[in-house]
Amino acid sequence: MYKFAALVAIALLTAGCSQSVTSGSSMSTVGYAFAPPAANTFCTRQPGLCSTAGKTKVMALTEARMNDLKRVNVSVNQRIRQREDIATTGRDDDWRLPTSVGDCEDIAILKKNELRKLGWPASTLLLTVATYGGTGHTVLTVRTDSGDLILDNRTGAIRNWKSTPYRYFARQSQSESGRWTRIGV
Repeated sequence: MYKFAALVAIALLTAGCSQSVTSGSSMSTVGYAFAPPAANTFCTRQPGLCSTAGKTKVMALTEARMNDLKRVNVSVNQRIRQREDIATTGRDDDWRLPTSVGDCEDIAILKKNELRKLGWPASTLLLTVATYGGTGHTVLTVRTDSGDLILDNRTGAIRNWKSTPYRYFARQSQSESGRWTRIGV
């Protein structure tokens, strides 16, 4: 994961400068970022799981939809045992749809997949990279009218992105499938 965090930091420093900004408790984006290298390989194999296609930019967060988020977050966290890629695949970083074990990005991908099956638009479900304590970490950002919420394999709680301990770097672009955008400070 240290190599991953270093690659993300370098990518962000060299990324372009187009700008899109959201306000309030939503992340702001400030130009393009490079996708994590393993994301590119995964997305070539599984383009449907990487898609951010759709016209919906934020979901209305009803009680039923919040229950979807809670149910999926807890269920996936309980079913999938955390195990780093090096132990499961022999690679430093290998994105996959997990069945019984996986690391943070695998778990985020599964949560996105399960929410899509429940009718959530791909455009509101964005894989997001961050660091915590110098280690790279991937979560699922869910764009809602109540702000950007984080589904994380480290907790069963659904929290606004500002209420997490992470330093966010980049996430999937909402407007261009296959692209990533930098997160503003």
